[in-house]
Amino acid sequence: MIKKVSDKDKEDWENFLHNNKKTSNKEVVKKKNLTEKKTIEISEKNKEDWQNFLKNKEKIPNKDLVNKKNIRHEKIKKIDLHGYTIEEANKTVEKFVQKCFDENVTKIIVITGKGLRSKNVENPYLSKDLSILKYSVPEFIESNMGLTKMIIETTDAKIEDGGSGAFYIYLKNKFKIK
Repeated sequence: MIKKVSDKDKEDWENFLHNNKKTSNKEVVKKKNLTEKKTIEISEKNKEDWQNFLKNKEKIPNKDLVNKKNIRHEKIKKIDLHGYTIEEANKTVEKFVQKCFDENVTKIIVITGKGLRSKNVENPYLSKDLSILKYSVPEFIESNMGLTKMIIETTDAKIEDGGSGAFYIYLKNKFKIK
């Protein structure tokens, strides 16, 4: 949208430029509003400081960029353990967590499945009611001291990431670990 400059605005600009010359120790700048007039007094020292600032060629550090060094951008990886045995799943998860930690990944989505199709009825720990990997993989992670040193926490996954058939692993920053 292009807005035309009114004659009143042009006149105000010309008055501002004309009044911007040095007149005394204190310069009065009149700021016109549609409903009221305000007078702001600017000291000669403040004006001089502002002029020096504008003339200075040094670069001013951007504080937003300086603080971004401490920000850790979210990096997510996913692993699907459908069809794995408990031993295979545990070994795979251990290697995957270590690899993700080395790559400074922040969050891992581990998909175990809900265990609804488990067919093993002889062993109660492996029965279809207990959902083999759903419970054994998080238990393995919590009991593995090497993994717990790299992990902040494990939580249940949101529905869009697998719901009760998945969980999240949040990893520590490898550069801040002692």
